[in-house]
This record gives sequence, structure tokens and C-alpha cells, in this order.
Amino acid sequence: MFRSGNPLLNENTFRSAEHAEGQMTVAGTVNKTGILLALVLVGAVMTWSSTPSSISGLAMLGGVGGFVLALVTTFKKQISHITAPLYAMCQGWFLGGLSSLLEVNYPGIAFQAVALTFGTMFCLLAAYRSGIVKVTDNFRLGLFAATGGIALVYLVALVLGFFGIQLAIFQSGLIGILFSFFVVGIAALNLVMDFDFIEEASNQGAPKYMEWFGAFGLIVTLIWLYVEILRLLSKLRDERR
Repeated sequence: MFRSGNPLLNENTFRSAEHAEGQMTVAGTVNKTGILLALVLVGAVMTWSSTPSSISGLAMLGGVGGFVLALVTTFKKQISHITAPLYAMCQGWFLGGLSSLLEVNYPGIAFQAVALTFGTMFCLLAAYRSGIVKVTDNFRLGLFAATGGIALVYLVALVLGFFGIQLAIFQSGLIGILFSFFVVGIAALNLVMDFDFIEEASNQGAPKYMEWFGAFGLIVTLIWLYVEILRLLSKLRDERR
């Protein structure tokens, strides 16, 4: 019953925690998502307002720390009330550094990306709540396959990068722009899956501490969406030059 395109949110996640005390609610998950978003913002502001010489270091620390904490949170869900906030802060450092560096070459890109990210989230939430977008088994399967395919492409690109080979889909140009539009679309649809999964898990009586883990999963998707929107906007800016 519990399925999501987000690999962090799946049936085994909640089944393994069925003996915990308390019950997960949508409202509780929303509140915790707000806390994590605030921490991301605080971390981003810290990096953004840092000296130019320290921005790269903070961004790298945030990226590595966020990756490690994401793994810990995934396998130690019971302590997500500790690791998820730390993850949010680290990712704030990373996003603040990335946004600051891109802002130099593309003025205004950070604000545009933030506006598009949250605009997309609220529009999809409204569409989901109104029933315009319905989550079916085929929808779940297709989205999971597309998300996995994108992850595989990114992994291949990372390996090829060590040999100095860059795929056309990661460069400016029509192919690169179309690919970025596709990835942004898949990332956005993962938000719908996360909304549906959290609501269904709450209805099924998932344990209380999983609110933090559900919020963590949403933040992961939002960060992915924001980064992909940044990538798309930078490609579009390059094409106009």
C-alpha cells in the first residue's frame, strides 16, 4: 500500500517502525517540515553572508555532511528527530554556497529558483488535494522507474567526468535544456508521491517519530527540485547570451 517515488519513503520504512509509541499525523509532519525548511534557510543565509573565501568550504562541508546524515537517517529512522535537523542545516550550507556562486554569473537566479520551487510545491499540493492529480499504481511505477533512471544517468555522468567526458545533456543547448525540463518534472511529481504517501501512512497509524522521517523525505525532494531548477535556469541564461 505504501509506495513512493522517493526511495526514502517506502512500505518497509513504516512497517519496520510499527511498534513505536504514538501515531503519525499529517499536521505533525507539516509542522516538522516547516522546522526543517527554516533550518535550511538559516544554513543558506549563513553561507550566503560568509566571506568569499569561506563559501566554498562551507558548501563542501554541507554537501558531504548532508550526504552522510542522509544515509544515517535512512538506516536509523528512530533518531531522525536528531539527524533530520542536522541534515537540513548542512544542506542549507550547501545550497547557500551553490546559490551564491551561481548568483555571481547569473544575477537573480537564486530568487527565481526559490520562487519556482515553492510555487511548484504549492501548485502540486493544491492539485493533489483537489483530486486533479491522482496517484495510481501505474503512476507510482512509472515515476519510480524514471527517478531510478535519472539516478543511473547521473552516476554514469559522474564516472565519465573522471575521464574528462561530459554528456550533452549536462551542457547548455537544446538537448541539455530538454533534459533539465524532464528532470524538473520528475522531481516535482515526486512531491505528489510524497504527499500521498505521508497522508496514507498517517491514516494507517504509522508511529509518531516517523513524522520527522516523512518531513526529511519531503525536504530531500524539495532540495533536489531546487537544484534542478537552478541547473535549468543557468542553461536558459547561457542560451540567451
